[in-house]
Amino acid sequence: MSPTDKKLRILIADDVQETRRNTRLMLAAIDNVEVVAIASNGKQAVEMTKEQLPDIVIMDINMPEMDGLTAFKHILQAHPDMGCIIMSGEKSPVTENEAKALGIQHYLSKPFIIEELESAIQNITESLPKINKETLQTSQTQKIRINALEQTAIGYMREGRTDPEATQVYEKLAENPACDVRWLEALAMIYAVQQEWGKLKSISVRLEEKKK
Repeated sequence: MSPTDKKLRILIADDVQETRRNTRLMLAAIDNVEVVAIASNGKQAVEMTKEQLPDIVIMDINMPEMDGLTAFKHILQAHPDMGCIIMSGEKSPVTENEAKALGIQHYLSKPFIIEELESAIQNITESLPKINKETLQTSQTQKIRINALEQTAIGYMREGRTDPEATQVYEKLAENPACDVRWLEALAMIYAVQQEWGKLKSISVRLEEKKK
């Protein structure tokens, strides 16, 4: 990055104070980087990410209350374009593969040196625009898919269809937590007719929540 670029916002999460301190000192020596939050466990990291919106999180794997991989799963749900560097004192191929499967870009073995940390940050910086573009494309694809399902559901509703094909379309729409109330109402009616009491109860709870 050039000196005129915006600084990368970094969150550090580690339950060991010395590691937090050393990582922060390394980051202080890297240009165009600023530490915006420091957490001592995974749960804190998730909450601080919501508040500070860092570009990259640097987290230890083994932490109390919530481990690093679980914490990043939670972070990804709200911020799918966020970069992540995982730190660990244990070299485990299984854990490393699990981290890669989550989309974590870098796995640093402790102790690491500033050059390794700087290289990891640089690589993530170069990939962020690509990640943001892919996230946008995925979002647009989902919107197109939902719109097509809604148009189909509107036709089924006009025809009064309650067959398995119509049920499946309504259920697909209901997978979205923010779906329109009418799809939930249509499902509730179908489940009542089919005497699917467990499913009806679940939909009824969601309908009550929508009315609050």
